[in-house]
Amino acid sequence: MDEPSHAFHPTLLFDESYWVHDFSRPSPDGWKAPYRYSVGRYDENRPMMYTTELFEGERTHHVGLDLGAPHDTPVYAFGDGKIFAIAMNDEPGSYGPTLITEHHLSLPDAVGGQQMQEARTFWVLYGHLSWDSLQDWTAGDRFEAGDVIARLGHEDENGGWPPHVHVQMAWKPPEDGDLPGVVRPADREAALQQFPDPRLICGPLY
Repeated sequence: MDEPSHAFHPTLLFDESYWVHDFSRPSPDGWKAPYRYSVGRYDENRPMMYTTELFEGERTHHVGLDLGAPHDTPVYAFGDGKIFAIAMNDEPGSYGPTLITEHHLSLPDAVGGQQMQEARTFWVLYGHLSWDSLQDWTAGDRFEAGDVIARLGHEDENGGWPPHVHVQMAWKPPEDGDLPGVVRPADREAALQQFPDPRLICGPLY
């Protein structure tokens, strides 16, 4: 797909077509996405993907948005905000270096919608980052739309995943630099109320 236009600055600059994954079914052995850039969907059940102890053999439903790109690709601020927290979630399969930002902005009334809602406060977690790219930030630092706020981490430091950023919105401030990016299917409805679709800020990528 080609990257669509939307109200906010792109989180990653996809300068060529990208692939939209379907992780609801396992890919054949040896399969690789045909493009450098990719999107992993929000609100998707992903059986057989989350195999480390962290997920307890039960958490399979993804409630963030994954944006895949080469290691060290810049992550841009979609809008104005401030640094809320920087954390290292270093369990196997977790986020690795993590950045959480805080915003008070108007959001579209729906993914791809043109009407804007009344401004409200929300938080965004960015996981699987490069630790070095976070070293110049301190909680409370402010940034503007389009600023580089982080870079994608290598598999060796990002929890063991191919390079990508996990983007997750939250209506309440995350605790201890973490959010459950994958939940039990039975907890899906409650999670979707807490963690809205990140395409509200990243644009209608699929």
